[in-house]
Amino acid sequence: MTNVAFPTAIGRAPIGLALFEPDIPQNAGTIIRMAACFGCPVSIIEPAGFPVSDRAFRRAGMDYLDQAEILRHVDFPAFDAWRRGFGARLVLATTRGAVSHPEARFRPGDILLFGRESAGAPDTVHAAADLRVRIPIRPELRSLNVAVSAAILLSEALRQLNAFPVEPT
Repeated sequence: MTNVAFPTAIGRAPIGLALFEPDIPQNAGTIIRMAACFGCPVSIIEPAGFPVSDRAFRRAGMDYLDQAEILRHVDFPAFDAWRRGFGARLVLATTRGAVSHPEARFRPGDILLFGRESAGAPDTVHAAADLRVRIPIRPELRSLNVAVSAAILLSEALRQLNAFPVEPT
Protein backbone atom coordinates (compact mmCIF):
# COMPACT_ATOMS: atom_id res chain seq x y z
CA MET A 1 0.00 0.00 0.00
CA THR A 2 1.65 3.22 -1.13
CA ASN A 3 0.69 6.79 -1.78
CA VAL A 4 -2.19 6.79 0.72
CA ALA A 5 -3.88 10.18 0.74
CA PHE A 6 -4.81 10.44 4.39
CA PRO A 7 -3.60 9.28 7.79
CA THR A 8 -6.17 8.32 10.42
CA ALA A 9 -6.14 7.74 14.14
CA ILE A 10 -5.94 3.98 13.52
CA GLY A 11 -3.11 4.17 11.01
CA ARG A 12 -2.93 4.86 7.32
CA ALA A 13 -6.20 3.83 5.70
CA PRO A 14 -6.26 2.51 2.15
CA ILE A 15 -9.86 3.67 1.56
CA GLY A 16 -12.38 5.80 3.42
CA LEU A 17 -16.15 5.37 3.53
CA ALA A 18 -18.73 8.13 3.80
CA LEU A 19 -22.47 8.00 4.48
CA PHE A 20 -24.55 10.88 3.12
CA GLU A 21 -27.37 11.73 5.56
CA PRO A 22 -28.00 8.10 6.54
CA ASP A 23 -31.60 7.14 7.40
CA ILE A 24 -31.28 3.78 9.11
CA PRO A 25 -28.98 3.35 12.14
CA GLN A 26 -28.75 -0.43 11.68
CA ASN A 27 -27.28 0.01 8.19
CA ALA A 28 -24.85 2.65 9.45
CA GLY A 29 -23.86 0.36 12.33
CA THR A 30 -23.25 -2.53 9.95
CA ILE A 31 -21.08 -0.34 7.72
CA ILE A 32 -19.14 0.97 10.72
CA ARG A 33 -18.53 -2.60 11.93
CA MET A 34 -17.27 -3.61 8.47
CA ALA A 35 -15.03 -0.53 8.26
CA ALA A 36 -13.53 -1.32 11.67
CA CYS A 37 -12.68 -4.83 10.50
CA PHE A 38 -10.84 -3.49 7.44
CA GLY A 39 -9.24 -0.44 9.11
CA CYS A 40 -11.16 2.17 7.15
CA PRO A 41 -12.54 5.40 8.64
CA VAL A 42 -16.22 6.25 8.18
CA SER A 43 -17.45 9.80 7.66
CA ILE A 44 -21.04 10.53 8.59
CA ILE A 45 -22.41 13.50 6.72
CA GLU A 46 -25.25 15.03 8.69
CA PRO A 47 -28.06 15.57 9.19
CA ALA A 48 -28.83 11.90 9.76
CA GLY A 49 -32.35 10.52 10.03
CA PHE A 50 -31.60 9.40 13.61
CA PRO A 51 -29.53 10.67 16.54
CA VAL A 52 -25.88 9.94 15.71
CA SER A 53 -24.75 8.16 18.85
CA ASP A 54 -23.21 4.92 20.04
CA ARG A 55 -26.65 3.81 21.19
CA ALA A 56 -28.08 4.15 17.67
CA PHE A 57 -25.27 1.98 16.25
CA ARG A 58 -24.77 -0.45 19.12
CA ARG A 59 -27.01 -3.31 17.94
CA ALA A 60 -25.52 -3.66 14.45
CA GLY A 61 -22.04 -2.42 15.32
CA MET A 62 -21.78 -4.47 18.50
CA ASP A 63 -18.48 -4.04 20.33
CA TYR A 64 -16.71 -3.11 17.08
CA LEU A 65 -17.62 0.56 17.52
CA ASP A 66 -14.68 1.02 19.87
CA GLN A 67 -12.38 -0.15 17.05
CA ALA A 68 -13.91 2.16 14.43
CA GLU A 69 -12.89 5.64 13.43
CA ILE A 70 -16.03 7.72 12.93
CA LEU A 71 -15.73 11.26 11.60
CA ARG A 72 -18.75 13.56 11.71
CA HIS A 73 -19.38 16.41 9.29
CA VAL A 74 -22.16 18.95 9.84
CA ASP A 75 -23.19 18.89 6.17
CA PHE A 76 -22.01 17.98 2.70
CA PRO A 77 -20.16 21.27 2.00
CA ALA A 78 -18.12 20.77 5.21
CA PHE A 79 -17.33 17.17 4.24
CA ASP A 80 -16.45 18.17 0.67
CA ALA A 81 -14.09 20.91 1.86
CA TRP A 82 -12.48 18.46 4.31
CA ARG A 83 -11.81 15.78 1.68
CA ARG A 84 -10.63 18.29 -0.92
CA GLY A 85 -8.22 19.66 1.69
CA PHE A 86 -6.06 16.58 1.36
CA GLY A 87 -6.88 15.71 -2.24
CA ALA A 88 -9.06 12.63 -1.69
CA ARG A 89 -10.99 11.46 -4.72
CA LEU A 90 -14.73 11.10 -4.12
CA VAL A 91 -16.25 7.91 -5.54
CA LEU A 92 -20.05 7.94 -5.40
CA ALA A 93 -21.98 4.67 -5.41
CA THR A 94 -25.10 5.36 -7.44
CA THR A 95 -27.59 3.59 -9.63
CA ARG A 96 -26.88 6.40 -12.12
CA GLY A 97 -23.15 5.64 -12.24
CA ALA A 98 -21.35 5.91 -15.55
CA VAL A 99 -18.94 3.07 -14.69
CA SER A 100 -19.75 -0.39 -13.34
CA HIS A 101 -17.77 -1.33 -10.24
CA PRO A 102 -15.75 -4.11 -11.93
CA GLU A 103 -14.57 -1.54 -14.51
CA ALA A 104 -13.77 1.19 -11.97
CA ARG A 105 -10.14 1.71 -11.02
CA PHE A 106 -9.85 2.52 -7.34
CA ARG A 107 -6.92 4.47 -5.90
CA PRO A 108 -5.36 4.61 -2.45
CA GLY A 109 -7.06 7.34 -0.43
CA ASP A 110 -10.38 7.22 -2.32
CA ILE A 111 -13.49 7.91 -0.29
CA LEU A 112 -16.45 5.71 -1.22
CA LEU A 113 -19.65 7.69 -0.67
CA PHE A 114 -23.08 6.10 -0.20
CA GLY A 115 -26.35 8.04 -0.38
CA ARG A 116 -29.42 7.96 1.81
CA GLU A 117 -31.39 4.74 1.86
CA SER A 118 -34.62 6.61 1.09
CA ALA A 119 -33.41 9.01 -1.60
CA GLY A 120 -29.83 8.32 -2.69
CA ALA A 121 -27.65 11.37 -3.24
CA PRO A 122 -28.86 14.70 -4.66
CA ASP A 123 -27.57 16.20 -7.90
CA THR A 124 -25.17 18.51 -6.00
CA VAL A 125 -23.42 15.46 -4.55
CA HIS A 126 -23.35 13.77 -7.97
CA ALA A 127 -21.72 16.90 -9.39
CA ALA A 128 -19.05 16.93 -6.67
CA ALA A 129 -18.10 13.28 -7.21
CA ASP A 130 -14.93 12.55 -9.14
CA LEU A 131 -16.24 9.12 -10.17
CA ARG A 132 -19.77 7.69 -10.14
CA VAL A 133 -19.89 3.91 -9.86
CA ARG A 134 -22.83 1.54 -10.18
CA ILE A 135 -23.13 -2.07 -9.13
CA PRO A 136 -24.72 -4.02 -11.99
CA ILE A 137 -27.99 -5.66 -10.96
CA ARG A 138 -31.01 -6.93 -12.86
CA PRO A 139 -32.57 -3.97 -14.73
CA GLU A 140 -36.08 -4.53 -13.36
CA LEU A 141 -34.85 -4.02 -9.77
CA ARG A 142 -34.04 -0.65 -8.17
CA SER A 143 -31.07 -1.06 -5.89
CA LEU A 144 -29.22 -2.99 -3.21
CA ASN A 145 -29.23 -2.32 0.52
CA VAL A 146 -26.67 0.40 1.32
CA ALA A 147 -24.65 -1.86 3.65
CA VAL A 148 -24.49 -4.57 0.98
CA SER A 149 -23.40 -1.98 -1.60
CA ALA A 150 -20.71 -0.71 0.76
CA ALA A 151 -19.40 -4.25 1.28
CA ILE A 152 -19.27 -4.94 -2.47
CA LEU A 153 -17.44 -1.71 -3.35
CA LEU A 154 -15.06 -1.77 -0.40
CA SER A 155 -14.14 -5.38 -1.12
CA GLU A 156 -13.43 -4.60 -4.77
CA ALA A 157 -11.38 -1.52 -3.88
CA LEU A 158 -9.32 -3.42 -1.29
CA ARG A 159 -8.82 -6.29 -3.77
CA GLN A 160 -7.58 -3.95 -6.50
CA LEU A 161 -5.22 -2.19 -4.09
CA ASN A 162 -4.04 -5.42 -2.46
CA ALA A 163 -4.90 -3.67 0.81
CA PHE A 164 -6.75 -6.22 2.90
CA PRO A 165 -5.43 -6.37 6.47
CA VAL A 166 -2.51 -8.74 6.88
CA GLU A 167 -3.52 -11.87 8.77
CA PRO A 168 -1.08 -13.28 11.30
CA THR A 169 0.73 -16.41 10.18
